[in-house]
Amino acid sequence: MADWAADVKKYAPQASDEHIAGIVRHCGIALQKQDSSLVSFSDPEELKRVKEGFCTKKLGLTDSAAIDEAIAAVGAKLKGTGRKNRVTVYYLLADHFDKLSLFEKKTK
Repeated sequence: MADWAADVKKYAPQASDEHIAGIVRHCGIALQKQDSSLVSFSDPEELKRVKEGFCTKKLGLTDSAAIDEAIAAVGAKLKGTGRKNRVTVYYLLADHFDKLSLFEKKTK
């Protein structure tokens, strides 16, 4: 199993382990296969999945231009990294939009 927290903290040193764990829970089975655990910024279909599946559905965002801009910014931040882990990409997007609270454990 990859060390998702270590990878996230390379780009967001202040990252909370609780938020990272929440994103790992959200990704679920997608993290079990190497191919689906990574995000390809050169694949328009993959970026559409990130935009629609994560930014729109999970984060509840509606500003298409702002989402595209944030995805491009995360891609630029990770440029030169051969492996762009889905957890890291999602963390950086959630952080950008101040939506990390969505990944906190719910208390009863």
